[in-house]
Amino acid sequence: MASAAEQLAANMNFGVFAKATELKKRLWFTLGALIVYRLGTYIPLPGIDPMVMQDIFQRNSGGILGMFDMFAGGALSRMTIFALNIMPYISASIIMQLMTSISPQMEALKKEGESGRKKINQYTRYLTVVITIMQAYGIAVGLEGMTSSVGAAVHDPGMFFRFTTVVTLVGGTLFLMWLGEQITARGVGNGISLIIFAGIVAQLPIALVHMLDLGRTGALSPLVIIGIMVLAVGVIAFIVFIERAQRRILIQYPKRQQGNKMFGGESSHLPLKINTPGVIPPIFASSILLLPITLAQFTAGQGPEWLTTVTALLGHGQPLYMAMYAGLIAFFAFFYTAVVFNPEDTADNLKKYGGFVPGIRPGKNTSEYLDYVLTRLTAVGALYLIFISILPELLISNLGVPFYFGGTSLLIVVTVTLDTVAQIQSHLLAHQYEGLIKKSKLRGKRG
Repeated sequence: MASAAEQLAANMNFGVFAKATELKKRLWFTLGALIVYRLGTYIPLPGIDPMVMQDIFQRNSGGILGMFDMFAGGALSRMTIFALNIMPYISASIIMQLMTSISPQMEALKKEGESGRKKINQYTRYLTVVITIMQAYGIAVGLEGMTSSVGAAVHDPGMFFRFTTVVTLVGGTLFLMWLGEQITARGVGNGISLIIFAGIVAQLPIALVHMLDLGRTGALSPLVIIGIMVLAVGVIAFIVFIERAQRRILIQYPKRQQGNKMFGGESSHLPLKINTPGVIPPIFASSILLLPITLAQFTAGQGPEWLTTVTALLGHGQPLYMAMYAGLIAFFAFFYTAVVFNPEDTADNLKKYGGFVPGIRPGKNTSEYLDYVLTRLTAVGALYLIFISILPELLISNLGVPFYFGGTSLLIVVTVTLDTVAQIQSHLLAHQYEGLIKKSKLRGKRG
């Protein structure tokens, strides 16, 4: 009986999907935009020898560079026009969000509503250009000093090469920024998250084939491969469980009388997620670490002695790197939660509409209670994010896993998938409501 009901519901959903032309257009647009992004990850920078770059990256792909190449969908190791991916835009977003909490002018701009949000977005774009120029010039200088057994990475080094590299990388990052905004507005899901998601998904099959090949040659034992597969399934299940977990705070509304009728008296819940910031803290932390670590990795052995020391300390499983990564994740977990959820505003809104938490006085006491609950939930969520993000480092350093498996990539893939599916369901539900409204209007006219 239950299976028949489920089959009927699935058929109804399929019928609704078949009629949802707007949703189909959005899905096709999203797919087309991601295909354009993937094609761009194979267009190399002018003046670069791809074979030399591949040889150099294979010798220096450990640690943070491997993770950023995973985020970029292989564009960094191939040194293509999308080598910087969307990371400069994320760095600019971090700085602007920090400024809205520090600067009174930016905070006032944020409270202006839609017009203030547009101005902040414009400032974020300008800052993205500045950050991208700095990172692109650093990459251009680093590429000129790279050599391998095959030869030099750059055919004709000089100012012209640096100029073309900066222009190309800045153009690639700005194009991805625009493409992400178009996906958000005209497609399904968050465009920036989907671009990172597409890069990770594109690299996972290659990494799995590489791991199985190492198992075939005996470099990895079959038990380690099976253990990694089981661990991946367990991590996915754990991520889904935590992302779905909520702390529901009971909200009660008092009864009120209007004439001879009684209104109100109902109760509802205020849902607070364990992981309120989602994938933002690991991505933000990775973006902050990108500039100094990339510089250290590119110039190791050729630059100052302190850069060589930094490279050694920020390797796989090194305490300094893991401590910095964990600390930044914890900081951004609390920071972003404070940005998206304000206990004082929530308490004021509840008080305005007559809602209250049973046993807690409205106003300041409710705000303090919400802040207390949210702080404990964020602490648990931060520990969860740190565990998930540090897991790849432990696997690489202790088990010799040959690719950047683990929590950060799986966390992004699972979370973005859940969010995108939720948006698709909301579009289907809205379309279903529109159909019901049209039918009711037609029946009203006939009557």
